[in-house]
Amino acid sequence: EVLVVESGGGAGQAGGARRLACTASGVTGDDANRGGYRQGPGNECETVATTGARGRTGDGNSGQGRFTISQDNAKSTVYLQMASLRPDDTGVYSCAAGCPPPRPSKVAPCSLLALYGVWGQGTQVTVSN
Repeated sequence: EVLVVESGGGAGQAGGARRLACTASGVTGDDANRGGYRQGPGNECETVATTGARGRTGDGNSGQGRFTISQDNAKSTVYLQMASLRPDDTGVYSCAAGCPPPRPSKVAPCSLLALYGVWGQGTQVTVSN
C-alpha cells in the first residue's frame, strides 16, 4: 500500500518562506515520480511542481523563480522550498506518488488530477498581507 504524507504547512506573512515535505512509502514503481498540487478556493487544483526519473524536475508558472522542488531519494522525500510567498499562494498543498505526474502548471478539477497517483491528506499554507 502506498502511503503519502505531507508536512510543513502553516500560516505566515507575505514575503516569507516555507518548506513543504512529501514522504512516500510502499511505492513499487519509480519512487522519483511526484506531483505537487495546490488547491485554492473551489474545486480546481494546480500542478505546482513535479519530479521524475533521473532528477528531472518541473516548475509551474505560478511558482517559477520562487519555488524549488528537490528530491532526497535516501529518504523517499521530496521538498518544495517556497520563497517570496504571496497571498495567492494560499491553499492546501498536496503531493502524489506512484505515477508520472502531469505537466507543471496543469490546472484541472482536483478529482481529475487525483488520478495521477496516490495523494496525501494535504497541508494548509496560508499567506497574509
